[in-house]
This record gives sequence, structure tokens and C-alpha cells, in this order.
Amino acid sequence: MKVLYVAELVSKTGVFVFKKIINDLKKRYPHDFLIVCADGATGGNGLGRNHAAYIHKLGANAITLGDCCFYKKDLTEDLEKFPYVLRPENLNTQAPGSGSKVFNVGNEKIAVVVFIGQNSFGRLHGNSPFTALDGVLERLRKQTPYIIVDFHAQASAEKKTLFYAADGLCSAVIGSHTRVQTADETIMPGGTAVISDAGRTGSQQSVGGCDVTSRIKEYLTGIPDWTKEAWEEPQLQGVYLDIGKDGKARSIERVRLSLEIDSKNIPNEDD
Repeated sequence: MKVLYVAELVSKTGVFVFKKIINDLKKRYPHDFLIVCADGATGGNGLGRNHAAYIHKLGANAITLGDCCFYKKDLTEDLEKFPYVLRPENLNTQAPGSGSKVFNVGNEKIAVVVFIGQNSFGRLHGNSPFTALDGVLERLRKQTPYIIVDFHAQASAEKKTLFYAADGLCSAVIGSHTRVQTADETIMPGGTAVISDAGRTGSQQSVGGCDVTSRIKEYLTGIPDWTKEAWEEPQLQGVYLDIGKDGKARSIERVRLSLEIDSKNIPNEDD
């Protein structure tokens, strides 16, 4: 099975890049299943219901969220109506939505599960992903050998440790959250493909896809401001997986596709 994972869409820029590149993406990386991380798609943090439906309409089979999963009230209140949107699995049981799902792909099935790390998150705190890992993956393996884990975490040490804990138990563990694509993609001894972070989809001349000036101002004043998106050097990033029938990864490839945008003609809200 061929699986394409599009790294975190950041703000209007990320959604626009995904929209413009998706057709080329399908040709260059033919896939059976498309996962899109959209934790920062709406205003740089969180995902609104309109963007969720739009990203799904563009071709995303599954949409993953992380620490910003409940930032947008309109989606949070109706999360159950968006079964393709997954928040972290290792939250308290009263949290809305689901953290894992088995999807039909022709005659096959594929499972996607999201875990959140425990380091450096101020507003959303998950239970230990290491405690939850075995039970969740065992449950999913009874339904399909194809299992993709999105590990939304800050600390590379925590990510690396989970790679070893999950090796042989799933097809891939894809790191997200830091919005910087790492060059450590590999296949573990047990057949699990891993990468510390798949990167981001949006401006590359930015701070995590956000406007540089506003990021500097936040460090100087302590006042958060996510309202200004960046458009310089837009790019789609992610990873492309080839998984055998036994559920073990055969290859993992980093994806980087740039989009040319005229700086004098930045897209409008309706573009």
C-alpha cells in the first residue's frame, strides 16, 4: 500500500499550497491513502470545521490534529460529525472525538492513530503514550496490518524512544508538531518506518510557517499573535510510504514540493 502524509498545514498559506499542489502531488506520488496534519490550518493554530470539510474535499482521507485540537470551538462542538478528523488518542476518556480509526481502502483496511507527547505542552496534557501504545496497536492489528501513527510531540528524545517502543508493532511512526522537516527518515529493524518530523506545509521563510515580525514581537512582549500568515517561499512537505502486505514498511521518502507565488498577487480569502 502507498501512503502519503502531508505535513502540518500552517494558516491560509498552507491550505492554499495544498489546494494548488494536490493534483501534481497525485501524479508524482500516486497513493492509496492520504493523511493530512492540519493542527495549524486555521489561523496558524487549530482547525475550524469549514477548513476540515474543505481539506477532506480536496482529497484528505484522514486529518490529524495535535495540541491545538480543541482550539476552534466550532469544530470541537461537532467533532463527532467529522469521523475522518482525529485528535490525540491518549487524552482523557471524556474528550470529544476519536484518536484512532480504521478506514476502508478498496478491499483493504488501514488504521491511523494519533498520540501526543508529554513534554512542553502548556494547554493540552495527554496521558503517557508509552502506556497506551501496546493496547491501542494490538487492537488495531486485529483489524489490519497497515497502521500509521502520527506522534505529535516536541522533544526529539521522546519521539526517538517511541520509535523503538513501536518498532514492529505498526507500519510507520511519523513525527509532527515542530514544523521543521528532519533528515532522519529510516526503517527500524522491526520494519517500522520513522521520521522525527515530517515538516510543514506553508511558508518556509517564516517561523514555523508564521510571520517573522509577529513571532519576534511575541518573544519581546509575551503577547501571542497568530493572526499574520507568511507567504514567502511556500512549500508542501511530508513523507511517502510504501508498505508491504505484512504491514512492514518497504520505503520512506521525504516530500518537498515548492509553489511559485507572485509576491504582488497574494491570494485573497476566497482564492
